Amino acid sequence: MARIGQGLDVHKFVSGRPLIIGGVKIDYKYGLEGHSDADVLIHAIIDSLLGAAGLGDIGQHFPDTDEAFKDINSRKLLRTVVESLKSNNYAIGNIDATIICETPKLQTYITQMTANISDDCNCDLNDINIKATTTEKLGFIGRSEGIGAQAICLIRAL
Repeated sequence: MARIGQGLDVHKFVSGRPLIIGGVKIDYKYGLEGHSDADVLIHAIIDSLLGAAGLGDIGQHFPDTDEAFKDINSRKLLRTVVESLKSNNYAIGNIDATIICETPKLQTYITQMTANISDDCNCDLNDINIKATTTEKLGFIGRSEGIGAQAICLIRAL
């Protein structure tokens, strides 16, 4: 049996924090606001995986009211979710994700993001696809006020 899940996340830019996307530190003047490291891409992927398995959402598993998750590396959260999928007899088939931002430009970072997510999900590189796009200067993303990401995944029963 195969199941599909989708995830969406957004975070606004703030000063004084590093910008982490897909587990990669991006050279940029702003970071993203959030309780954890605010890795918008990994958060969208986590929600897609949890949704596909019928296991709720990221806020249920890693609430922003829990100090244990303050500034935590989102790759740790992703690995926890992958273990949860495994214990519920699911394996990841593939993940397709899109990062939505006007700035910074991300093309040179996508290979490392893909490798990080592939490692954390115990998947082949070709099972992970990451893209970046803009909103053609429309909305809060187009005004460079923040970043969004969406992800879709396929999981299968073991």
